[in-house]
Amino acid sequence: MPWSLPFFITWRRPLGTAVSIIRIGIQTRSLRQPVRQALTTAARLGASGVELDAWHELRPNELSQSGLKELRKLLDDRGLNVSAVAFPTRYGFEVPEQLERRVQAAQDAMRLAATLRSNVIILYAGQIPNDTTAQGYRCLIESLTTLAVLGDRIGVRPALQTVGNSPEDYARLLAVLPECAIGIDFHPAGLIAAGASPPMAVEVLGWHVLHVHACDAVRDFATKHAVDVELGRGSAEFPELIGRLCEFDYRGWVTIECPNAADPFTTCENAIAFLKSMA
Repeated sequence: MPWSLPFFITWRRPLGTAVSIIRIGIQTRSLRQPVRQALTTAARLGASGVELDAWHELRPNELSQSGLKELRKLLDDRGLNVSAVAFPTRYGFEVPEQLERRVQAAQDAMRLAATLRSNVIILYAGQIPNDTTAQGYRCLIESLTTLAVLGDRIGVRPALQTVGNSPEDYARLLAVLPECAIGIDFHPAGLIAAGASPPMAVEVLGWHVLHVHACDAVRDFATKHAVDVELGRGSAEFPELIGRLCEFDYRGWVTIECPNAADPFTTCENAIAFLKSMA
């Protein structure tokens, strides 16, 4: 049975109240520039937010108070908000080895997100075990519950990126976690790689979505891998996807991700124009 803690409150608006305003961010790591330069580029391209990486770009335990102050000033001077902070671990939270260290590092990343005035931390859950009695399943539930408790205290919600599992797997996992404590980072390319339809996945996960990545892909049925393509040219069906999210009253960020683009600047510029055309 699902269980909840008293400090998590559910609020839902009826379906059908569409929201046409899209807040557009850019993943700074996709720009393949140092953070300071990437912030300037993101603002120049027309984004109003950025997704920062708390593993490859910024290490929370290596940032001094003066460094954080400077980073906030850089963001403010460029009129940028932080759409999300990503913490992409190599292993998921179902892996027992060095789990305590991984959870502690995720907590540090969550505190960094709070300092940067972001209310979403993107996490990789790992492979969700089918066997609910398995050690990995218990590790996953206990770790995410620990992170949820901290998140409620500091105002940062963990969002599990939809990579490596089906929409139904994520729904099953969320059903046994503290209610509204953990959400979803909706990653269309990850869903396509798993053989799922992103618009249909919204029907399964819509109420849980905290952040959306603007990425697209096509699935190679021979290799069963996904191939990244320019936004709007793949299987994500982004206009339909955004329309369905609006039915669930989604008001979060849509952050452009294009890590494999040959020309990330033109790709991001085109993606921003594409997203604005849907508003």
